[in-house]
Amino acid sequence: MTLAAHQLQFGYGERLILDGLDVALPEGKVTILIGGNGCGKSTLLKNLARIYQPSGGEVRLNGEVVHQMDTKALARQLALLPQDPKAPESLTVSELVALGRFPHQGLGSRLSAEDEALIVKVLEQVGMGEFAQRRLGDLSGGQRQRAWIAMALAQDTPWILLDEPTTFLDIAHQLELLLLLQRLNREQGKSVVMVLHELNQAARFADHLVAMKAGAIVAEGTPQTVLTPALLKTVFNVEAQVVPDPVTGTPLCLCYGPAE
Repeated sequence: MTLAAHQLQFGYGERLILDGLDVALPEGKVTILIGGNGCGKSTLLKNLARIYQPSGGEVRLNGEVVHQMDTKALARQLALLPQDPKAPESLTVSELVALGRFPHQGLGSRLSAEDEALIVKVLEQVGMGEFAQRRLGDLSGGQRQRAWIAMALAQDTPWILLDEPTTFLDIAHQLELLLLLQRLNREQGKSVVMVLHELNQAARFADHLVAMKAGAIVAEGTPQTVLTPALLKTVFNVEAQVVPDPVTGTPLCLCYGPAE
């Protein structure tokens, strides 16, 4: 089964960002959306997650139209980490992560022992176990980002959508996060969809790559088939070469300057 958009249309006022977009994201894979600033990557992600209401077309998850699904039922299937999430600064990290368990609880119910154990587990997974009782207002940008990622993981959904999840993270924590998401995919079968700007990270960690320009899908497939010098020139307007990474064997994009 897939998460798919059919003839999706969305815009701001009279300005269309997505106009008749069709895409089907494979289940059980790591899918990464790439493209220049303002190309519609985040807009597509928010439509897929039902944050936005499209003006035309539809999004289906396992055959169901997401905008017709019960909110809690959808939240048990799909978790979204937006680009700039907000929460009261006075919340502790543990309290924030506990919010991820809400879709699995009945009205007025309290956290179960299983909930508490999962919260501890995901905090350890993202390297935030020692900060469980720290307030959000006392965290660095990178620590706060990892706390939000833990909340998304605590939701324990088959699908995880993340909008630029490596923002604010240094290179070591970026790699830790991407390796964690890859491990969740490989070991638990999680379907991961994320927006990334760093092409070589996208090339290394994606099973399925979707390249966008001006609200349209330009190419999709494996990194090996999508990432070509011609694609980089079309999508990013750069002159580049693509060679195998000497360690991972994945495509390595060497960008030299703006295309003439």
